[in-house]
Amino acid sequence: MLDKTHKPTWTSFEEATKADWDAVMEYEEAYNAALPDRILDAIRSLDEDWTPYPVNRYQHSLQAATRAYEDGADEELVVAALIHDTGDILSPYNHGELSAAMMKPYVSERTHWILKHHCVFQGYYYNHHLGGDRNARDKYRDSPYWEDCRYFCHEYDQKAFDPDYPTKPLEFFEPMLRRVLSKGEGHMELNETSEG
Repeated sequence: MLDKTHKPTWTSFEEATKADWDAVMEYEEAYNAALPDRILDAIRSLDEDWTPYPVNRYQHSLQAATRAYEDGADEELVVAALIHDTGDILSPYNHGELSAAMMKPYVSERTHWILKHHCVFQGYYYNHHLGGDRNARDKYRDSPYWEDCRYFCHEYDQKAFDPDYPTKPLEFFEPMLRRVLSKGEGHMELNETSEG
């Protein structure tokens, strides 16, 4: 049980002992166990009152996940469709990279790549209207995940703005999110070595 009454006395990492780090890890395990709840709150925060889109980003996220689910996508990809725009909250101009970084310890390389690059692939549908290159995604043609990302954007993301689409509620996806987040590698820096 975490001793919440004892405050550490070290002031830098190099002063901390093994016992100190054991206490830190115990705290972090408890804190990290609540990650699904924080991500669910982040998804709910996309439920803004006004939007220039036909549906807001919360409804869009639910609809993208519903489309992936109805298409028979694996659970990891359904969850990716659900959370793909949560990075918009803190980093709207590179939200794909933020969403991908958040999910990296929990998803395959393929799903991580799709999340990271979905913004560039979405640009195919609107960049040319804004003075950009709609084919910017083609610079990634050599990736083994190019077609997967194109499909994700075409079938789940760019279509998910239909106010009449029968969209499943967040509660439907919550168990999937919790299962995907239960498969993580933990602290990724602990898996790094000095070799290679």
